[in-house]
Amino acid sequence: MSVRIALEKQSEFYTNLDVVRGHVVISLDRNEPIGAVVVKLEGECKTALGMPPDGSGTGISQRELGPSDDILTENHKILYKVSQVFPDENRAMLPGPFILAAGQHRFPFQFRLPFNNACADPAAMARIGGLANQGGMGGANQGLFGFGGGIRVMDGTKQLMYSHVKKTLPPSFTGFPGEAEIRYYVKVTIQRPGLFRENWRYQIGLKFLPIEPPRPAKTNQEAYARRPFTFRPRSRSPSPAPEAKKRSSSLFGGWPLHKQPSPAALPSPTNATTPTSPMGDDRLTVQPPPSPSAASPSIEMSARLPHPAILTCNKPVPLRLLAKKLAPVDADVFLIALQIDLIGQTIVRCQDLIHTEVTRWVVVSRHGLSIPVSRPGDALNSEIVLPDTIWRDIPLPNTVMPSFVACNLNRDYQLEVKLGLAWGKPLTSSFKGKTRLSDVPQEIHLPLHFSSVEVYSGLAPSAELLEAMRRGRLQRRQSAKPQRPPNLQLQQNPMPDRPSSVSPQRPPPQLPPRQNTFPSPQPQPQQQPQQQQPQRRPNQPADPLYPPQLAPGQSPSTSAPPYDDAPPSYDEAMAEMMTGPLVPNTARPAYSGVTNENEPSTLPEKN
Repeated sequence: MSVRIALEKQSEFYTNLDVVRGHVVISLDRNEPIGAVVVKLEGECKTALGMPPDGSGTGISQRELGPSDDILTENHKILYKVSQVFPDENRAMLPGPFILAAGQHRFPFQFRLPFNNACADPAAMARIGGLANQGGMGGANQGLFGFGGGIRVMDGTKQLMYSHVKKTLPPSFTGFPGEAEIRYYVKVTIQRPGLFRENWRYQIGLKFLPIEPPRPAKTNQEAYARRPFTFRPRSRSPSPAPEAKKRSSSLFGGWPLHKQPSPAALPSPTNATTPTSPMGDDRLTVQPPPSPSAASPSIEMSARLPHPAILTCNKPVPLRLLAKKLAPVDADVFLIALQIDLIGQTIVRCQDLIHTEVTRWVVVSRHGLSIPVSRPGDALNSEIVLPDTIWRDIPLPNTVMPSFVACNLNRDYQLEVKLGLAWGKPLTSSFKGKTRLSDVPQEIHLPLHFSSVEVYSGLAPSAELLEAMRRGRLQRRQSAKPQRPPNLQLQQNPMPDRPSSVSPQRPPPQLPPRQNTFPSPQPQPQQQPQQQQPQRRPNQPADPLYPPQLAPGQSPSTSAPPYDDAPPSYDEAMAEMMTGPLVPNTARPAYSGVTNENEPSTLPEKN
């Protein structure tokens, strides 16, 4: 006996509104009684944290836990769909279990991946739970999903104990073993009737990457991180005298033994650096101290991203580097090093505990550069755009997942750009050992930080999806408007023109008679004729204080649905409209997500 799941046209990863198709393949070596074959599409977002010893709300990851620490877990069923593939609903029910003959049997199934998580719907979670179909096949009690023999389904009431958010399904993730993971899988359960007969189960993992939200329209606005800096002023070092060079050119760098000077002729420690007279005599002349050089250069470096700051998985960073000259100094300033780091912050929540994990990706790291930032002759406050040839062809690593928000797990990003600048032309390796210390360029290193950056998956929604989302928002906006109940609808009566000056003796406007909306067994008495009021002239705007009233039976929402009818859900509307994958396989970027989606879970199962 063997059970396996064969997926059709399996992609590297699935996304929203994709259809997961496949077959359950059962190979039997003898006749076997089968009660039902049930396939489930599930997604779990699980977290586990240890209790802190000090009683604070900051949880401890499993890497820091001891053997005696108490561990809390939280499991959210973000996706749960059930389909009975055998027996078919159209097949006649039998009083006992079905007998499958020896051989191979294939049962097809298919699921459509939704947009939002399932655990945020308390009504749907409350309907799921327990042991379905305890009455057996053909009995009166067919259970929750119409299959018998006691197929156990998820207890949805456990989800009501947690707090939930309604968001797009998060991507697959197992980056923190024993602490947090997000998994998607297809599971099959084959029910075998009998007291001592176990059910057969098999599951296969899936990779999931969500469709990105609609991007805002492109504008000229930019998000920036900038920082001005100024180099330290330099001092001119005195040039050595010829006699000093001659004296230091001996074999051992000192005076000859037969020409040792007297102690009185040696320079004092206070003026040890004072050169001797160029006349060659033994008299010492005091020179004036060296004067400092001109002002040091001052530059402002800025890193800019399109606003809002959005990065894309497997795409280069849309970065611009600019340099602005702040001081009228003729100097050469060069960019000698550049490093771009993407910092991911994962907030892990487990009941009342919160723990933050920080992950860093080095996107670009280049040293030994010589890109001019400021040159002599540049005008004051002039800006130079640095060439982007260094980073424009380097994409983000495929282990970077898009930003997401789940009930007990969320990920956001920051971007850090580190710049190394030098005042003076950078030295090559062949000249580094032959130059004086005063000729070594002065270096400074600056970090430019973006505190909030969004990362999108790169799966752009199609035009049909954007149109459906626009209509869905319009329907929700219309349904959210308060509408007048039918019993408060007023009769339409044109109001007279309001004079420019209102007299204080003018009586208030007469209200129209009320209409009784409840049926009456007796005929209503004829109402008195209403007082004729002058008509409003055509093309005359209505007074906002006295708007025109409605005619009998006319409703302001005649074309709109009743106020107590909610519009159809987004998933239902999309399921009816969309056919086929919204994103073709050729347009899907590489995504690692998990190292092995079929590896066993590393989190404890206790709650």
